[in-house]
Amino acid sequence: MNEQWTAVDQYINDTLIGNDPVLDAALAASDAGGLPAISVTAAQGKLLQLLARAQNAKNILEIGTLGGYSAIWMARGLPPDGKLITLEIDPHHAEVARKNIARAGLQNVDVRVGKALETLATLQGPFDLFFIDADKPNIPEYFQWALKLSRVGSVIVVDNVVRNGALADEHSEDANVQGVRRLHAMLSNEARVMATTIQTVGSKGYDGFTLAVVR
Repeated sequence: MNEQWTAVDQYINDTLIGNDPVLDAALAASDAGGLPAISVTAAQGKLLQLLARAQNAKNILEIGTLGGYSAIWMARGLPPDGKLITLEIDPHHAEVARKNIARAGLQNVDVRVGKALETLATLQGPFDLFFIDADKPNIPEYFQWALKLSRVGSVIVVDNVVRNGALADEHSEDANVQGVRRLHAMLSNEARVMATTIQTVGSKGYDGFTLAVVR
């Protein structure tokens, strides 16, 4: 099935996304820098950009920068006076990301280094769009911070929550699975948001994302 999923991803890329030397260079530089190959796919990156445009977002917060690939996608969906702040714990990852973002010609992206739960306490909202793609054990806490920094109508996207189907395993001892299950338990009782989780398949396998709207 992975071969078929990858073929469909390639078809989507060829027909709806096209070749982008800047984004290709960002992935190549991330690979050369030894970063793990866990960036979003091109189709997922474009989805984030479309969400930013649909939101008329002016302020975006990303938790988990990696090599800046998703940040470039989202920042391209901002108006000239928009801004994206992205948080990264690893200084090397942040340096690779800064170079990729500079190569993309983007001056509205601020890469901040440090533990996200500490950096989040220094930020002022509201942000229009959040993309949470960081360590899964802390996902519920990141989501709570997103709520604090949101406004009515803000959109929060949390990536990699299905975990190859392990999300449904109540007996899993994997800290990543436990983190995303805690997120879902929290959302089931969180009156401030409307949320759903979508399963996805593609070149990077079977996973999914949670999408929430603040009300």
